[in-house]
Amino acid sequence: MRLYGIHAVAAALANPAREIGRLLLTDNAENRLAPAITARKARPQKVTPRDLDRLLGADTVHQGALLETADLEEPTLEDLATACVDRGPLIVLDQVTDPHNVGAILRSAAVLGAGGLIMTRRHSPPLSGALAKAASGGLEVVPVTLVGNLARALEELGELGVRRIGLDGDGDITINAADFTGAVALVLGAEGKGLRRLTRESCDILARVPAAGGFASLNVSNAAAVALYAAARARSP
Repeated sequence: MRLYGIHAVAAALANPAREIGRLLLTDNAENRLAPAITARKARPQKVTPRDLDRLLGADTVHQGALLETADLEEPTLEDLATACVDRGPLIVLDQVTDPHNVGAILRSAAVLGAGGLIMTRRHSPPLSGALAKAASGGLEVVPVTLVGNLARALEELGELGVRRIGLDGDGDITINAADFTGAVALVLGAEGKGLRRLTRESCDILARVPAAGGFASLNVSNAAAVALYAAARARSP
């Protein structure tokens, strides 16, 4: 897999769990990443911007930095259920396929606090490239697990004591009224389709983001940020 962009590569270098393969950097990028390179004892290979354009495509905003690496080890659902008690809610995505949206959600999760991210193995973007760049380092600090069957994973989370809150425009309560104590998972659906029926039925409660006037639609990454902020605020002393 390939990670590109200054922030994504810097965060990967700072993550001891991340395998460092081929590291391709322009002179400018090497200067900007010098402390991280030294700390990791990495040996970058010098390239030109055009070299990276040929590898990644001319439209890719790589900022002169490319790291070839392997996927991080995935935590178990039990690991995530334990972590979310202290670190913040789990984020569960139901077939959110846009890598920029998932990356933005990871970035919000890293800033506001989250126990981890759960996605389906199919109908989810790869954990590299555009997603990692949009996450701006969040991929390295928020644990991610991919599951084969989301409804079954939600059922298992329930058995592990995790309260599952689905975000839905027709939710029974507002997100501000939700109980975020203990182990909680925020479940979000794809834009347009929203939560699928089985996913909705696997949630303990449905909550909505309060909307002013008649405009009640939010981008999924914005909805996740609002919900994570509500959770962080509710959990603060």
